[in-house]
Amino acid sequence: MLVRAPSCLSVWPVNREGTRLLRVRLAVAGALAAVAGATGSWSYARVGGSPTDVVQDLSVGLAYSGAGLVAWWRRPGNRTGPLMVAMGVTWFLGNLQGTHVPALFVLGSWGEALNMAVLAHLIMSFPDGRLPTPLRRRTVIVAYGLVAVGGLLRTMTFDPALMTDATYLDCPSCGPNPLLVPAATDLFHTVDATYRGLSWILSAVMVTLIVRRWRHATVARRRALLPAWIAVVIATSFVLWDLVLYLLPGMSDPVKQAVYVLSDLSQVGVPLAFLTGLLRMQLQRAEVSGLVMEVGAEPTPGRLREVLARLLGDPSLRLGLWREERGAYVDGEERTVETGSAGATRVDSSRGTPLALLRHDPALAEDPELLDAVAASLRLGLENVWLRTEAREVTSRIVRAADTERQRLERDLHDGAQARLVFALMALRRVEKGVADHPDEKLRRSVHEVEHSLRLALEDLRGVAHGIHPAVLTREGLGPALMELAEQATLPVVVTVDPRRYDPVVESTAYFTVCEALTNAAKHARAKAVSVSARHDGERLVVETVDDGIGGADTARGSGLRGLADRLAAVDGVLQLDSPAGGGTRIRAELPCG
Repeated sequence: MLVRAPSCLSVWPVNREGTRLLRVRLAVAGALAAVAGATGSWSYARVGGSPTDVVQDLSVGLAYSGAGLVAWWRRPGNRTGPLMVAMGVTWFLGNLQGTHVPALFVLGSWGEALNMAVLAHLIMSFPDGRLPTPLRRRTVIVAYGLVAVGGLLRTMTFDPALMTDATYLDCPSCGPNPLLVPAATDLFHTVDATYRGLSWILSAVMVTLIVRRWRHATVARRRALLPAWIAVVIATSFVLWDLVLYLLPGMSDPVKQAVYVLSDLSQVGVPLAFLTGLLRMQLQRAEVSGLVMEVGAEPTPGRLREVLARLLGDPSLRLGLWREERGAYVDGEERTVETGSAGATRVDSSRGTPLALLRHDPALAEDPELLDAVAASLRLGLENVWLRTEAREVTSRIVRAADTERQRLERDLHDGAQARLVFALMALRRVEKGVADHPDEKLRRSVHEVEHSLRLALEDLRGVAHGIHPAVLTREGLGPALMELAEQATLPVVVTVDPRRYDPVVESTAYFTVCEALTNAAKHARAKAVSVSARHDGERLVVETVDDGIGGADTARGSGLRGLADRLAAVDGVLQLDSPAGGGTRIRAELPCG
């Protein structure tokens, strides 16, 4: 399990009720965006907005709303989607000043800059829609407070009939303004200048905060902040253009129109930047889901750390695996990975026991769904390794126990039944000598037949004992055992063996590998000669048999070779088969012998 503070906001609604509720919210938000867009476009058009102006204005608002709805649907636990929809809805508020409905006029005048406060909220809270630090929370509160107080004071002093150039709308007949205080109209320009000045200061503060976050951010955090950075640049450009228009009121209409066009076009890029960032995170989680396949069946801690660091974009990432004997998480270089609150994700096994610990950039905690995906993939990969290791250990113990039992059975046959038969044969030979001059020929023949049968039974028993586990293998090792095997073979066999001893299980596995290869060469390959070699190579014992037969051997079709591969795998060995049709057969077995 992933140990972290639970958050219901990071959970995808997998139940039907949750999905239905999300769809209802999306439908309501979409309807609100559509109504806001239609009303705002109608208001803009009725006060002289050209079709081009209306389309540009509508494109910006719908871009925010559309991108927000997509983000909300794909990332329902992230508040960025709802904020983008709110940005799209509030984008049209200023256009309501073009109506003759007093309440709508007040709403448009008062909330004309509300979209900028929402944009500030969006930038400060990206990528997860939360405001984790007091400074960012205060900045957003100031932005909304400035609109609430400054926008109200501006509206109370705004007379649309007198201040015809106070907004981007050309509508001296709009209104009336029910909040207007006639005695305060002379203060409008002072209030308006103060309002704008504070907005520019707030924008500068936001840019400073983003630059600080960017400068002190790690690679992973910068990747997450990139869409917000793009949005800040675009929003700052918009503020600067607004400042130019304010400071140069005599600017010609074509120039003003060009500025408005550039402003609207740049604003369309902001929601696309945010949506790209969110979807990139989702693609990142999809890449993480393929972690098990990418690292392979036997991943090392170093390989796991390398792949995770690349997928998460965090070169500083450390991976510690739990060591029960040390009571700590240890990385691939045998260093302890310390636990901690910031940037630490603990992964437990399905049984609830410690499994691994990730020390990562704290910025990754802003995407809990990504960490959930990493934890699930890491748990699956490590538990698969553990299960395979456990299965190999169990199989290895079974093989060792079976090998020990074979040796015991061979000794029992040698010391028990075989010894008794030898004793019986010796006694029978004494009887045979005693009756050599007996006149009853039938008796002498019967004794001879019994003696012959005992001798055959003894040879058979020795063959059985040798097949179970050759005594020479236990006494003298692999080399003499293979030499003896070659002498007993029905076809010429050349043997080359390094003169050294190995683990008993390794020796017996290598011996029976050669046995199976010689049997196949004689019975199926129609070989004329076989060469056998056994050499020590590093920490592996390499055993090879090569025959000149007809080839075409296949582990999938032969139970002997398939069983041999299973036996080798049980002791962490590897079987390689090269048997082209008509080209002979090469069987190579590698066994650990360090």
